[in-house]
Amino acid sequence: MNFLLETFKVIGLSLYYVLESLVFFVVPRRKKNVSGEIVLITGAGSGVGRVLSLKFASLGATVVLWDINQEGLKETSRLARENGAERVHCYICDCSKRQDVYRVADQVKKEVGDVSILVNNAGIVTGKRFIDSPDSLLEKTMEVNIMAHFWTYKAFLPAMIASNHGHLVSIASSAGLMGINCLSDYCASKFAAIGFAESVDFEMRYLGKTGVKTTVVGPFIINTGMFDGCRFKWPNLLPALEPEYVAEKIVTAVRQDQEILLLPRSLYFLLTLKCVLPVKVAVLLVDYFGILGIMDSFKGRAKKD
Repeated sequence: MNFLLETFKVIGLSLYYVLESLVFFVVPRRKKNVSGEIVLITGAGSGVGRVLSLKFASLGATVVLWDINQEGLKETSRLARENGAERVHCYICDCSKRQDVYRVADQVKKEVGDVSILVNNAGIVTGKRFIDSPDSLLEKTMEVNIMAHFWTYKAFLPAMIASNHGHLVSIASSAGLMGINCLSDYCASKFAAIGFAESVDFEMRYLGKTGVKTTVVGPFIINTGMFDGCRFKWPNLLPALEPEYVAEKIVTAVRQDQEILLLPRSLYFLLTLKCVLPVKVAVLLVDYFGILGIMDSFKGRAKKD
């Protein structure tokens, strides 16, 4: 009897949640207020991290900026203050180093307070075939793109659990949902980031910590310089994204407690096809969209002397 009751309950709730999702697809969810929240953003010295910092600051949040690039941090802080932000705090932090993350995290908690919105945005890319990638770069990719998430969660999640209030934002990638030629280590790290974020989300639900939210972001290539040189076969079908657009969508997703955000929206359809079609058809489509050769002319962000 219990089996039948639970089965009918699951079917009924599933139909309700599907209808709810369809309604919110047409009618936007109400946006929560982030004024007064303490928002920590890693990789805030440039790109999407910088734009996110400006947007959260403009909404009245206290922004805590982390980056390894001191000049980039100063510029982000200057821009934020020019836009009227009063509560901006900058910290040099090498997110690839566990002890550095813990040390700076302790400093933030003492000087600013408990972080309530954590945005893991920092990331790097090697852009070489796996067999040609130096071991040191493979290790660095994993340290920055996923291991740093472990350490920041360890540092800031306990306070969120204690207050049953917080938001964990993982800026992953569409490369965390499908393998891509010449991005083996990057894909591995982003697959891990998505799996980690989803796992912690389930832990919070199981613990009844419904006030701790999770948003996983899976964008296509963004025009930040990180993927400079990548060749787009059909740019109108899968265009490179602008940081301003991506940041605006991320902030909206956070304010609406949206669990998964893929950009552009066509990725929802394409990834569904990947899951249901035969592998050979999926490979055919990946080749058609130019994904197989997208890294052939990769240069990446220019290194400063």
